Amino acid sequence: MALRRESPFTLSFILITVLLDMVGLGIILPVLPSLLESLTGAEVAGAAKIGGYLVFIYALMQFLFSPVLGNLSDRFGRRPVLLLSLIGLTTDYAIMSIAPSIAYLFIGRMIAGISGAAVSTATAYMADITPREKRAQRFGLIGAAFGLGFIIGPIVGGVLGEISVRAPFMVAAGLAFANFLFGLIILPESLPKTRRRRFDIKRANPFGALLAFKSYPAVLWLIAALFLFVLAGQSYPSVWNFFTIEKFGWTSSQIGISLAAFGILFALTQGFLVGPVVKRFGEAMAILAGMIAACIAFLGVSLIHTPIGLYGYLIVGAFSGLAAPAISGLMSRLVPDNSQGELQGAVNAGNSLSAILGPIIATQLFAFFTTSDGAPIYFPGAPFMAAAFMVLASGILFYVTFFRFDLMHAKPVAHDPHAPDIAKPGEIAIPPHNGSERPEDPADEEDEALELKKSAPKPPL
Repeated sequence: MALRRESPFTLSFILITVLLDMVGLGIILPVLPSLLESLTGAEVAGAAKIGGYLVFIYALMQFLFSPVLGNLSDRFGRRPVLLLSLIGLTTDYAIMSIAPSIAYLFIGRMIAGISGAAVSTATAYMADITPREKRAQRFGLIGAAFGLGFIIGPIVGGVLGEISVRAPFMVAAGLAFANFLFGLIILPESLPKTRRRRFDIKRANPFGALLAFKSYPAVLWLIAALFLFVLAGQSYPSVWNFFTIEKFGWTSSQIGISLAAFGILFALTQGFLVGPVVKRFGEAMAILAGMIAACIAFLGVSLIHTPIGLYGYLIVGAFSGLAAPAISGLMSRLVPDNSQGELQGAVNAGNSLSAILGPIIATQLFAFFTTSDGAPIYFPGAPFMAAAFMVLASGILFYVTFFRFDLMHAKPVAHDPHAPDIAKPGEIAIPPHNGSERPEDPADEEDEALELKKSAPKPPL
């Protein structure tokens, strides 16, 4: 079934893939403690410790493999990478549904981390099929899919967990495999063979992916600003439950309702506000609005004394969802189309690194300012205050970069580059083929010749 790249089914597949990745992560949260206790015989504290290691290994695999999958998608196309990632997720959930020991859970989480790294490829696919001026809006839809998955996952996991502690994993495996079949039938390739580039193992790692953009200093600084912003956001999932229990004595249902409310508002912001705001005011103003909202929310939460006020700051914090898609949209205009996968791989690696460091920083700050005798004051809101300063640093870094490189007037890189390696900004050229120059990959030349042959008009009979 041949579909256009811009088909609604294509867009649906990409969003469902991102949604399933987040649902799969959240669906196990309600039942993971019981599963770990049943496999180890440990108490809740011991199970929590093992659960922390599982989260760490998942984030570590995403950090290491996001650039690999991004680079592979730039060489071989987005479609095979996305489909293989869904097979990987199906395998992970199947393993966890029958795991007889903890070792199997770690194997499953490693596979899930590698497969989940394909979110960068899904984002690159979205960039391929979207006009440059609409990319921030489409990236907002991806953020909304993340937020919706964060809402759906724990709810579904909790309901299915009442049936069986392993039922959520079985359902997640079925959903992932169903989406694989859906993509196998309807998903076209978004990156033509004539716009691909060589795979370079030196660039297929978190640090190599960053060094590959040394010709794009503005992109490197924007990635750093985005990293600080995402790192600040890790305070919510890391210590929100501990903070609300310590501060207000909330129950698990109250915590779940508050997180669901924030997730819904955040998803609505990214799904419906990013596009209109960027179109009306531009990316810089959208980023400014998102960062101001984040700062106000983090400062307010850190100092709040009433639950009602807490919900007020959650509403303000939901508008922080404007910033990240706008930054991603801005960066996507500064690199060639044959490096979108590499760019999103580098971005996703940074996000994964924040998922590794964020929980450690937030939980340690919370523990120090609530239980340590060495703490100067009792201050449960310390992680959120620190997050506010991270956002402030991110905002300063962004605006220094924005004006230093005059991004307001920067011309987008050519829409249809044909270079095997990243060129300098605005200088996308086809390398000459003569004896003094190194020819392109023969496979690329053959692919291009074949496509030209297919597109040539046939002579009349």
